[in-house]
Amino acid sequence: MSTESVTPAASTVLPWHLRDNWAPVLDERDDTELRVDGTIPTELLGTYVRTGPNPSTGTSKHWFFGDGMLHGVRLAGGRAEWYRNRFVQTPNIVDPLDDPMSAMGDLTRGTGNTHVLPHNGELLCLEEGHWPWRADCELNTLGVQNFGGALTSPMTAHPKVCPVTGELLAFSYLNYEAPFLRYIRVSPTGELVQFEGIELPNIVMMHDFNVTRNHVVFMDLPVCFDLGELETGLPFKFDRDAGARLGVMPRNGTNADVRWFEIDPCYVFHAVNAYEEGNSIVLDVSRQPEAFGSSNDDYAEVGRLWRWTIDLDAGTVTETQVDDRPGDFGRVDDRLIGLDARYGYLMAMAGEGNAEEPVYGSALWKYDLRTGTCTEHQLGDGVRGAEPVFAPASPDAGEDEGWIISLSHDTTSDQSRLLIIDAQDFAAPPVATVHLPRRVPYGAHGSWVPDAVSA
Repeated sequence: MSTESVTPAASTVLPWHLRDNWAPVLDERDDTELRVDGTIPTELLGTYVRTGPNPSTGTSKHWFFGDGMLHGVRLAGGRAEWYRNRFVQTPNIVDPLDDPMSAMGDLTRGTGNTHVLPHNGELLCLEEGHWPWRADCELNTLGVQNFGGALTSPMTAHPKVCPVTGELLAFSYLNYEAPFLRYIRVSPTGELVQFEGIELPNIVMMHDFNVTRNHVVFMDLPVCFDLGELETGLPFKFDRDAGARLGVMPRNGTNADVRWFEIDPCYVFHAVNAYEEGNSIVLDVSRQPEAFGSSNDDYAEVGRLWRWTIDLDAGTVTETQVDDRPGDFGRVDDRLIGLDARYGYLMAMAGEGNAEEPVYGSALWKYDLRTGTCTEHQLGDGVRGAEPVFAPASPDAGEDEGWIISLSHDTTSDQSRLLIIDAQDFAAPPVATVHLPRRVPYGAHGSWVPDAVSA
């Protein structure tokens, strides 16, 4: 089968998520002879893996609904040993239904198309409407993950692994009866130890949340469930009148412990990080004025780095815009999730005001979160980036002592590359560029998985 997607000549009639580099690729392959410019650091021993929506039939009603496809690059000994891609082998792939609506309520019918991260010696392939799927670092699907049957709801695509305790902290918002939110806490060895109902006045799209050393912070933001939008794909729409608030709860707390703090209506797809400072909680997020304001496929608004400081004594939230550069897909060093990380890395966004499609930008941003200063890594004209992922030089390396790994796509040549950037010389050209043997469609999130924590 061709390495390219099947694209009709009249491609302009296709929805944005089925054309250009959004279009799916339909084959699975293995390649071992990868061309590299520069020098891959020998300290990088592991696998970069990323997932994204990639409908196996070549078509889907909405970008969010495409089947999950994993793309991986194995690095070892200063070499790029292999590139491979695999569909997450869910029932949608191995036993597809003529009528997908007949699987409503079947939590095995997920896609694993939004995020992939390691926990308890395996990879979790995640989206937010179903159970996660398990995979190994060879990208083989291992089966569904419901923690021995204890998880009876979907799970977010953005759980956090606490670097101190090893716990997996998560939630579920796609619950169509009260309580509309459920908090999920999983032990380092994979046991579900807490499954807590949290009361919300509305069903809202809660794509991400925040954790600190002792708390979790829920974002009750007004992208609300709206059955009137179901015909067009995704039944959610922005409703400013619903208000917005942040809910702070101890990590082992209950619904009765949640304190709610009102903020200006807005939307956040992705948090960057959060931490405690005395009796305040500091959240860095990519905040946008709204999302899905005109429809559930409206990307006219993009995010910018904001800081919310919750004063637990005064009961107030201070909201401050840190920078005006458009950016999202923010990450910190995974060893500092929920702690006072100094550096955050975001992908530039572009195309603001264009509701046709999300536009990945031609730069990556590195923020000093203590001063607000930003260093730019420019990718070049016609090149679009991806989520920046930090890979430390060693398990005990200092913060920022390591590399940023990110995919890029050259829209002129239609070629994709894996970039390895010195985090401490961020504006400089990559120390290594791995030329990938096939076009990698724009996707969602991924992880650097060192051999020490891999399956």
